[in-house]
Formats: sequence, structure tokens, C-alpha cells
Amino acid sequence: MKYNIPVNARMPAVVILVFAAFLTGVTGCGGKEEKVESLTVGMEATAVNSLIYIAENQKYFQANGLNITIRDNYPSGAAAAEGMLKGEVDVSTAAELAIVRQAFARESIVTLASIDRFMHMKLIGRKDRAILDIPDLKGKKIGVPVKTAADFNLGRFLDLNGIKVNQVTVVDVQAPKAVDSLINGEVDAVVAWQPNVQAIEDRLAGGASIWSVHNGQPIYCAVVTTGNMATSRPNLIKRFLNSLGQAEDYLVRNPDQARDIVQKRLGYDDRYIRNIWPEHEFSLRLDQALILAMEDQARWMINNNLTTEKTVPNFLDYINVDGVKAVKPGAVNIIR
Repeated sequence: MKYNIPVNARMPAVVILVFAAFLTGVTGCGGKEEKVESLTVGMEATAVNSLIYIAENQKYFQANGLNITIRDNYPSGAAAAEGMLKGEVDVSTAAELAIVRQAFARESIVTLASIDRFMHMKLIGRKDRAILDIPDLKGKKIGVPVKTAADFNLGRFLDLNGIKVNQVTVVDVQAPKAVDSLINGEVDAVVAWQPNVQAIEDRLAGGASIWSVHNGQPIYCAVVTTGNMATSRPNLIKRFLNSLGQAEDYLVRNPDQARDIVQKRLGYDDRYIRNIWPEHEFSLRLDQALILAMEDQARWMINNNLTTEKTVPNFLDYINVDGVKAVKPGAVNIIR
């Protein structure tokens, strides 16, 4: 629509400003008005979600027409994904094993992107419980949050080191309880990640044996939602992912400031944030390595009788590439 205003018309300045604002509001991006939409995100309060915290701090969500509510009080990504499927939040973040488990359960879970690759999980044993080397884990009680990526990493770590899962006692210890469970002697060892690893090291004061449980394979922090949300509100998803892409750009251009944002948001001290920051690779992406990791985990679940299914799901059915393709086309590298 073209608006013709006589050049000789005398209009008060305030009227001109109001009219200009009206034109901006009705045209918006691409000639259409973009209304503000609300989105609730469920996640664990850890550095794997740094791009979300940066986008919040820099008001990228607001700039993309989103009113975001962050619920980062979930004890794990797996719990956040379960909450999302129950309707507690619209979108969640979780490690890829949560997607594998929900795929086996035939749940309508869709991966929109990954925002971090990391290797920060440790297996920590108490030396005063005679855990000085890996074989000493036999016969011991090991705490781990079951049905999470930590559960998978522990199982594979034991397999690769010649220890059968029935040679240890696995105790369900969720992340918030990791420090106290080990210090109080409820378990002999525990799988934990930051900031709990540092807390355990400080409290045991040299009395801990520590190993990485990743065996060279990083974990992904994935952004997931329901199939209905992905298909019914694609523009909302694109705005959300665009905000995360902007946060990634900010982190690349301002690494120190980005780290400070996350440090303040999560209450980390200087020593801690500098130790853990190199363990993360923050990037909005969808790549083939994510598929391969999920297939590996699915085979592990089948081989360990953790599912009644006998075949690996086609994880392409659980990924929606449209959002990342729209905002960062070069970040999609999935073979179909």
C-alpha cells in the first residue's frame, strides 16, 4: 500500500512520529507485522546452555519478537526433555541420549539443533575406598544419574576397560546429589560434571581418583521440541534459532565478555569458569556426527537390554533441519 502525503501539509511533529511508527508496525519484516510470541525453555543450569544465556543477556530473543521464559531448574537435560513432552515447557535442551530413549519409546520428540559439544564428565572414586586404579571399581557402588548421557558414558567406559556392568552396583544419583552422595559415603564413586567435579576435588583434598568417561566422544547439547510444535509454529522456531545464531556470533566476536555473561548468570568463580570453558564447543549446528552418536548409543542400549526394541531407529525421523537451514544454512551437514 502506498501512502501519499502532500508536501505542503502542516502536521504537528508528534503526529508525524506516530504515523511513522504505525507504518513500521504494519509492515514489519518482509512486509508483515511480526507479533511478539512467548516461548518457555526447560534446561539444566550449566554452561552447556551458554548460547541461551548469552541470547537472553544481549536481548536477542526480544529483538526477534520473542518473550522467553527460561526454566533452568531441571536436574538434567533428560528430565527437561521429559518435562517438555509432558507440556511443562515448549522447548528443552538435552544430551542426545535423551533423544535416543524417547525415540525407542516412540515419543514425538524432534531435534532442532545442537548448541554445544562438550567432554566434561568425570568418574570420581574415593581413594579411601581402595579405588586407586580402574580395575578397583569392581564390586564398588557407583552413583550416576540413570537414563542420562552419563549413564551411557559410564557403561561404555566400563565395557572398554573390561568391567561388566554386573561387576559394579549402579546407584541412581542425580546431579544435584552427586557431591553429598560421594562425600557422605553413600557410594564409592560417582559420575559427575562441573561444578560438582571441582566441589568434590576440593572436599576430598587429594583423596580422589579421577578419569574422563568420554573415551574421545563428545556429548551434544541438543535443542528439542515436540513434533507438533516443530510443524505448527515453524516461524517461532526460526526466530528462536536465529537468536541463538546471533549469540554464537557475539561469542566469537567477544569471547571474554561472553564468558563473563555465563559466569555471572550461573554464579561461577573465576578459577572454575576458566577451567571449564575450553571443554565446550559452542555452535548452532546439525551435523552427521550427531546421528552417528545417537546410533552408537542406541546399539549400546539394545546390547545391554535397556530397551525391548531390537533395531536402531532411523534418527532422521527425529530431526527437523528447516530451522537451522533458514538461519545458518552452512551449519547443516546431515546425509539423507
